[in-house]
Amino acid sequence: MANRPSVFGLLNIDKPAGPTSHDIVARVRRGTRVRKVGHAGTLDPMATGVLVLCLGAATRLSEYVMASGKVYRARVRFGIETDTYDAEGTVVAERPVVLERVAVEAALAAFRGPIEQVPPMYSAIQRGGRRLYELARAGQEVAREPRPVTIDRLALIAWEPPDAELEIACSPGTYIRSLAHDLGQALGTGAHLAALRRVASGHFTVEDAVRWDELEAAMADRSWQRYVLPADQAVADLPALYLDAAQSEAVRRGQWLDADPLPEPGALARAYDDAGAFLAVLEARGARWKPQKVFLAGEV
Repeated sequence: MANRPSVFGLLNIDKPAGPTSHDIVARVRRGTRVRKVGHAGTLDPMATGVLVLCLGAATRLSEYVMASGKVYRARVRFGIETDTYDAEGTVVAERPVVLERVAVEAALAAFRGPIEQVPPMYSAIQRGGRRLYELARAGQEVAREPRPVTIDRLALIAWEPPDAELEIACSPGTYIRSLAHDLGQALGTGAHLAALRRVASGHFTVEDAVRWDELEAAMADRSWQRYVLPADQAVADLPALYLDAAQSEAVRRGQWLDADPLPEPGALARAYDDAGAFLAVLEARGARWKPQKVFLAGEV
């Protein structure tokens, strides 16, 4: 449609509790009239905090944000287990809680570093063409293979029995609900995730995020584009290459470039054209750079 805005950028939103990530995407699509909108990492409905949306051709960059590390604040409630491992589920077991802070801190040690984590049944992982949560809602439970994740930081920042507030820095794909459940099993009391806030996704932080009510107001008065971030922030952690006119045209045509100095095999870089505009993500192949994703002017 002629009246759809052409946008190539990102929104860092402080998601409120309640709506799903898909709900936020749908509301932004309607409110901005941008045809392509996608999120770069799901948050459960009860979770709040950093939700990065990609607009227009920037949807092709979502995988880089999704692959970045995450930081969470989580409240774990001991003594109550639920089928979903969080506060939205049905209670399946209750036990008395007689725990000291020192015991909780000691139990955290087993969950730091590289670990194997079993994902919850109520998750979007597919098994035989169906989501696990679909099987769970149908009363089926299936064995889940443990998945390798890394928890770089796991700190107890508040202890108000039966609740523990944790700060967690982890690899993408880590289920904080499973961490809460497993911690409760380790301490013999059971536990579930009572609240969750994502405070960082890569270099996107909640301090820099726009509040949802502010974005809704800006969409209503059509001033929302002031919150759009440059698309290349999705790959800001990659080294930058600045191309001359001939190199820029070659990349636009999908042609490979000679690399000097030689990069590590498989290394990625963000490339800017001779006018300084973000042009492409390049991948090192031998002694050359292969255009992996190219962004052309006017692409939406």
